[in-house]
Amino acid sequence: MDRGAWTREELLSEHAYARGHEAAGHRLHGGFDRKGRYLSPRTLGRGPAVLAWQARLATRGMPLVAADPGLLALGTFPSFEQHRILLRHGYGRPLWNSLTITGVLEARGRLLAEFPFPDFRDAVHDDLSETATGHLNGGLLVAHGLDEGGDPTTGLGGHDAMWFAVRDLLLGANAWPMPEIPDTIARPDAGRLLPDLPTAFEQMLLLLMNVLMIEVRAELFFDTTRRLAADPSLFADRREEAALAVAMVDRIAEDERIHVAYLRTVLSEMRGFAWKGVSGRSIPGTEIVDPAWRELVRWHAEENPHLAREAARPALREAIRRHGGDRLLSLFDDLDDDRAAEACSVAGAA
Repeated sequence: MDRGAWTREELLSEHAYARGHEAAGHRLHGGFDRKGRYLSPRTLGRGPAVLAWQARLATRGMPLVAADPGLLALGTFPSFEQHRILLRHGYGRPLWNSLTITGVLEARGRLLAEFPFPDFRDAVHDDLSETATGHLNGGLLVAHGLDEGGDPTTGLGGHDAMWFAVRDLLLGANAWPMPEIPDTIARPDAGRLLPDLPTAFEQMLLLLMNVLMIEVRAELFFDTTRRLAADPSLFADRREEAALAVAMVDRIAEDERIHVAYLRTVLSEMRGFAWKGVSGRSIPGTEIVDPAWRELVRWHAEENPHLAREAARPALREAIRRHGGDRLLSLFDDLDDDRAAEACSVAGAA
């Protein structure tokens, strides 16, 4: 479909579901067709629109920016093997905490549907009327926010409630007290990265990049959770619930594909724009997007995973020792990728 302009109503439109979506007592977005196939929310028009914008990029010879788990240097912490050894010893709190924190952070994503964002038409010389960038405030950001944090007008939960459903299916809704929730998982403000742009547009561009890298990193957590739930040696008394949990993770992953797709499209379009610099000069998009994207990828792929592990490791190790003693802690530590890498480094230096 060779269209560039889409209405807000089209970008927020839903499929005609044959059946709604509920799990573990949660009423959720999306639904199912008559064959029982899951259909992601608000993708009836949004899906074709993103494909059309990507096709327009292709005809101009502009590749999509690289954004996939291959950019990431480290996996999840705890890893699949570490979670599995803890679960086999009856300690599910780290997984329960991770699923709870993920749900809470997803709920914060609703701000994309609620916050007034600047219009990039004021930042570039190009006509944005038939671009994904030009539709950010025309339905794309609202749809993304509702996907993540649910729609208060309908009472249907988004990915926040879906992750809580996965947690409840595997481990129970109130198995442990609420964990401490991080203030943010985005790159912290470390000064201006794009001083040639007005501050509002720099902040907006970095927000989009942060959100895209968070979505990419989330794919690792999808895989870890899915593999744990599917492991026949785990959740022996909840195998039916665990099978539904696998399906729930698959549905979340399906929903997230449109987020990664439109954000990659927007950043790729922005590389081709002529930007209005604060000094009055016209700046090629590659000079704006590429350096900032490299910095955000470095932060999310390398620096932040190491910092997060070091921050979480002491308290987690102490909790494991209290639950299962030094033997369980030793089994957990033996599966620690960072510690194994450090040991190899020391051995090589010797």
